Amino acid sequence: MLGKLSVGDVDCGGKRVFVRVDFNVPLDEACSVTDDRRIRAALPTLRLLLEQGAIVVLGSHLGRPKGEVVSALRMTPVAARLAELLERPVTALDAVVGESVEAAVAAASPGDVLLLENLRFERGETQGDPQFAAALARLCDVYVNDAFGAAHRAHASVSVLPMLVETAAAGLLLSAELQHLGGALANAERPFVLVFGGAKVSDKVPVLRNLLSRVDVALIGGAMAYTFMVAKGMDVGASRIEADFVQTAGQILAEAEARGVRVLLPNDHVVAARFAEDAETHISSPEIPAGQMGLDIGPGTAGRYAGEIAQAKTILWNGPMGVFEMTPFASGTRVVGQAIAAATDKGATSVVGGGDTAAAAQMAGVASHMTHVSTGGGAALEFLEGNELPGVVALTDVQTSSEGTA
Repeated sequence: MLGKLSVGDVDCGGKRVFVRVDFNVPLDEACSVTDDRRIRAALPTLRLLLEQGAIVVLGSHLGRPKGEVVSALRMTPVAARLAELLERPVTALDAVVGESVEAAVAAASPGDVLLLENLRFERGETQGDPQFAAALARLCDVYVNDAFGAAHRAHASVSVLPMLVETAAAGLLLSAELQHLGGALANAERPFVLVFGGAKVSDKVPVLRNLLSRVDVALIGGAMAYTFMVAKGMDVGASRIEADFVQTAGQILAEAEARGVRVLLPNDHVVAARFAEDAETHISSPEIPAGQMGLDIGPGTAGRYAGEIAQAKTILWNGPMGVFEMTPFASGTRVVGQAIAAATDKGATSVVGGGDTAAAAQMAGVASHMTHVSTGGGAALEFLEGNELPGVVALTDVQTSSEGTA
């Protein structure tokens, strides 16, 4: 795992362990957790530590309070849901650092779980402030990062705190993320098919360029496909395009051709005159008429993409094929997701990027079939670009660790 220490290699019995988790979960108006997938993802690491008899101190951000205390973004409801999942008490502290927090941690016993208040209530968190990180370091003997979704941030609890403790290890979730995403980049069995969608080419140019040096086939969907179509001189009607990136899209297509990578674009589309759940839809092929917007890949394209996926040994899926949140425009994403699931069931390796793609896989009812569904949107993109993640770089190198195996 990139030469970094894993929590499974550390004996944490009786020690205070600060675990940076990603509990940035959605809350409803009553401040109840509406989607606990990120909390569940951290459970294997937490259970391992508790089995060892560690004192577990959890730190997470929630929303974007920008250094201010926002009542609606307190961690109390998150602690309540975590307690239900762990089937043991979780103490929600009302501060992040300070004497009261240090006293609570000092009074804790092995097997106790404490959740700090929202890290981003403190300005020092997003500023990467060393003094704030030092205050967090006073709460622990061992640091564990299990927050892949925040690993690309140079924040105090992510990249500064681990440098201030003797042992800083990757949690089981972070290790799995790096193993699966890194494996897709370095050790992919071929044919390697990239399924790439979403709204903007501009957000994903570095990722595309890095991946096109590795894959055999790229299947493009979502609104970004229309910018590529314009680059090929095709009409896309009123579809969303990024005019400033048409030339870049053309260059990417040329680079792919030079590498021998086949890039497939939609040749039929689900179109509508307006962006709405009750919009009247039509199938347009191969281009899109004036006044109409492409909002999903058409059935012909979905079938063609499914055929390519069926032959794949490795599949990396990042980005939906259309506006999957709206029923009239969800079919393309569903068909592609089902094809990836079927290929996985037959032995292919499938890795799903986080964020909207994870939600799309969930919508299609196929998330449980995938080899790995990432918990990190921005972090996954940064990693797939080939960039080092600050939260990973700061962890203890295996060869420099003085800890023995558990």
